[in-house]
Amino acid sequence: MASEALPKDQDLFDPEIQGILEGNARFRRLGWKRLTVISIVEAIALGSLGLPSAFAALGMVAGVILTIGLGFVAIYAGYNIGEVKLRYPQVGHYADVGRLLLGNVGSKLFVGSFVALLVFVIGSHCLTGAIAFQNITQSGSCSIIFSVASAAILMLLAIPPSFAEIAILGYIDFASIVLAIGVTMIATGIQSSNGSGDFSADHSPWSAWPKPGLTFSAAIVATNNIVFAYSFAGCLPSFMEDMHTPEDYVKTLWWLGGIQVVIYTLTGSIIYAFVGQEVQSPALLSAGPVISRVVFGIALPVIFISGSINTTVVCRYIHGKIYRDSVVRFVNTAKGWSTWLGLVFVVTILAWIIAEAIPIFSELLSIISSLFVSGLSFYIPPIMWYVLLKEGAWYEKHNLKPAILNGMVFIVGMIIFGCGTYASIAELVDKFESGSVSKPFTCA
Repeated sequence: MASEALPKDQDLFDPEIQGILEGNARFRRLGWKRLTVISIVEAIALGSLGLPSAFAALGMVAGVILTIGLGFVAIYAGYNIGEVKLRYPQVGHYADVGRLLLGNVGSKLFVGSFVALLVFVIGSHCLTGAIAFQNITQSGSCSIIFSVASAAILMLLAIPPSFAEIAILGYIDFASIVLAIGVTMIATGIQSSNGSGDFSADHSPWSAWPKPGLTFSAAIVATNNIVFAYSFAGCLPSFMEDMHTPEDYVKTLWWLGGIQVVIYTLTGSIIYAFVGQEVQSPALLSAGPVISRVVFGIALPVIFISGSINTTVVCRYIHGKIYRDSVVRFVNTAKGWSTWLGLVFVVTILAWIIAEAIPIFSELLSIISSLFVSGLSFYIPPIMWYVLLKEGAWYEKHNLKPAILNGMVFIVGMIIFGCGTYASIAELVDKFESGSVSKPFTCA
């Protein structure tokens, strides 16, 4: 049967058949090691920059517990997603799971959530890029100029359509975020020990417990900043689609999850311990006026490369759906390239609008976590197990342990969704009404 699916010898000279063969060869060449690099690039980026301020709100004890606990919850949920991809090869992207669960309605719902999540994440990268340019240049120019420049860079880096083609950038990206965080830790540690810079002797030290007067909304927003750091699951099926051995995704999942838990826990706890209650979000702002300019310069690759990978994921999904049965989907023809470039442009513009509409880093991350990450990375994977993976009744002996674990993950996701959405909107409205942040689409 397999031989019947292969093109006949005379068909190999057909331009469209050749294009399909070349396209498959181009896209199906990702191994688990390079997938780990790409996943780290996509995952360990802006999330780490919001963690120290989350620790400042929640306290060191709760911050460490939540960072480690949510990390392992996300790993387990990601395992379910990968298993669904293996059992149902027709699932090319996360959004395709919706059709398996709820038919056409589920397909539309998942498509909307999947695309919206990635566009919002790209918007957060656009916002961070603008913040970085403002701090590096120390210019009084209108902030919209910097956000437009940020969007333009994100768009240019998203032009290569294959993940394997941009894997080399992953090493630069990973070195960038690790070095930026490391320099921030060292700088804040030195300044804290000698009382230099913004670290006066009477600055508020770190605490094991939540800060006094912490409101419910502020606590949930802080928790959601940790949740956002583990939002990698939505891209997992898209990455697996490019693998030559999809079963190896488990190796990537454990390496990625373990590295995330370690880096996030160290980043949140150490920078918070050095800076204390004055720690800012994104964390690179906490290193002082001079050092922050240096670390933002170091962090530029992670800001833009990670953001562009999200653009590639969402555009690959949309482009593949539009040209599902055509060689155009491989982006190796004139029409393929023109439609691909147009799609990258439109997605980037939408992301820029979001960055300008919600110009507050921590609140933007919290909204993304509540509306999208809560489902795609937490409460939907347990539903996948119960509906698509479970064999027999859930209370049978071989199902009992995963049934309990998935039930707990589902509850965590629903708490993030319900409480997080309310808290994020409440905090955002309060800051706009108090005038503590600039209004959307204005020069800050």
